[in-house]
Amino acid sequence: MNRDGINLDEISYRGILMDLLKNVWMIILTAAAVWLGCTGVGKLLYQPQYTASSTLVVTVMGSSNAYSSLSTATQMADVFSEVFQSSALRSQIEEDVGGTIEGSISCSLIEETNLLVLSATSPDPRQAYLLINSALQHYEDVSGYVFSNASLEIVQEPSVPSEPSSSSWLIARRNLLALLGAVAMAGIIVLFYLFRFTVKNPLSASRQLDGTIHGVVPFEKKREPGARKNSALLLTSPVVSMNFAESLRRAQARIEHDMRSKNKKVLLVTSISENEGKSTTAANIALALAEKRKNVLLIDGDLRKPAQYKIFGGNLQLKGSLENVLRRKQNFADAVTRNTKTGIYQLFQEKAAANPSAILDPALMGQMISYYKNVMDYVIVDCSPTAVAADAELWMQVCDTGVLVVRQDWSDVRAINDTADLIWQTCGDFSGFILNAFHDEWFSGQSAYGYSYKTYGSGSEHGERG
Repeated sequence: MNRDGINLDEISYRGILMDLLKNVWMIILTAAAVWLGCTGVGKLLYQPQYTASSTLVVTVMGSSNAYSSLSTATQMADVFSEVFQSSALRSQIEEDVGGTIEGSISCSLIEETNLLVLSATSPDPRQAYLLINSALQHYEDVSGYVFSNASLEIVQEPSVPSEPSSSSWLIARRNLLALLGAVAMAGIIVLFYLFRFTVKNPLSASRQLDGTIHGVVPFEKKREPGARKNSALLLTSPVVSMNFAESLRRAQARIEHDMRSKNKKVLLVTSISENEGKSTTAANIALALAEKRKNVLLIDGDLRKPAQYKIFGGNLQLKGSLENVLRRKQNFADAVTRNTKTGIYQLFQEKAAANPSAILDPALMGQMISYYKNVMDYVIVDCSPTAVAADAELWMQVCDTGVLVVRQDWSDVRAINDTADLIWQTCGDFSGFILNAFHDEWFSGQSAYGYSYKTYGSGSEHGERG
């Protein structure tokens, strides 16, 4: 199906946070890059300005009235700003210092007082001092014609500034800009998550996947102390949770019911991408069937990266291998090993086969599967992911039906549905999906395990297609 938009109830807020945590290094690097960039560019473009200032008091000649002085000071603030910036005063200043001075003069009133602050700003501290000092000496030559009844007295003498009065805009705001950069990168990560067309939660799976959802297997963390990195999560293990084991048994029961109703015996278990949990799922389906005293054969059809041998401990005494069968070195019966502990019949690979494409003969594979169908109740085939190799398509030709294992937020929904269609067209039937490694949702009020009951069979059935 095509994506029509983003639905809030199809978003996993836990997934968003985990994406942010997984990519926190990108957020930190973005903030650091913005901070360093602002610092470098700010220093490159920064031109320091120095300000020399003096405080003046305004008095009205012949009057001791404070209100009169305040009123006069207010009027004089604007006029003196024009006076000190006038070309006439500038000419006298340059004549006084004997050259051109770069800078500007401003005059401001301290509110509710008759005090004026005269400031001279220049890129050079000495020129700032010369500018204000000369202005104080010559301002009367211009202002005397304007305010003949007022005078200015110096309260604070100007001095040569020792530090710049201005700062770089970028450097002053680099912390804020770095924070904004980090927020922007976090926003981009969230947008990539939202627009990544993957299965985010069971509800989105029921709407997006074209097929029956047989079950939702919750994410299970390996709890066994000192467990090996590649140790498998089998439903018969005493260390797995009840939710995990029961979700697999329920999924197996639905798959078995579907296969029995259609008179199917050979099940292909695959996925789109690696690490979606297809091999562990195939092993657990076989174990659940064996618990019901079914004669079930589990074939590790992934000749490139066989996993079943390791899943069941890696110390099995195998009578043969799938590679030997396909190379006609063993017959069908002699290659199968019965695991007395689990009750499963096994046709595994200890290691990857050399040149697997050359030994996958559809005709021989068909004969092999036909033989095992006659002697077994069920045959489970674990094959390569469809995006990794074309081996899966060869297995589809000899299997009765198929199941796709879909991991949370892993593979593109369009690729999943295309593969489901391919299984349907090649096998003649597609059983459905198993949602694997789904985490509990934080704001839905339900766990992935509990949530799954609402989604079983809610997808559109392939069987309903004409």
